[in-house]
Amino acid sequence: MDLSNLQPAEGSKHSDNFRRGRGHGSGNGKTAGKGHKGQKARSGAPRPGFEGGQMPLYRRIPKRGFTCRNSKEIVGINLSYLERFEDGATVTVESLVEAGIVKNTRDGVKILGNGELTKKLTVQANAFSASAKEKIEALGGKAEVI
Repeated sequence: MDLSNLQPAEGSKHSDNFRRGRGHGSGNGKTAGKGHKGQKARSGAPRPGFEGGQMPLYRRIPKRGFTCRNSKEIVGINLSYLERFEDGATVTVESLVEAGIVKNTRDGVKILGNGELTKKLTVQANAFSASAKEKIEALGGKAEVI
């Protein structure tokens, strides 16, 4: 669990788009849903996450490691998946999505050398492993970096 993954429990948040304090008939008159008295009934109630001076949860949880904001999430595809295409076809990132091999391209697609390829293909992807490039070119195909 990371601090960036925190979210409220399903169904715990309510819509905020109704008018409060507009009389009993509205269902939200008088105290306007704030109950009677107390700190949370007043204006200037404490900020979200404030626990009355107790060390708040977001400061109690240990913060470890580092997430690089510049890192890229590359989708790896093995050569064996390219067997679905016909001999002599041009395989692009879009055609991989259309074939259902890749659902989300994220930051790019890399072709990996796992599996066997028996067809001559022109493959256009963001990156290739050395073994994948070797296997594609051994069959007379092309490995083009886009």
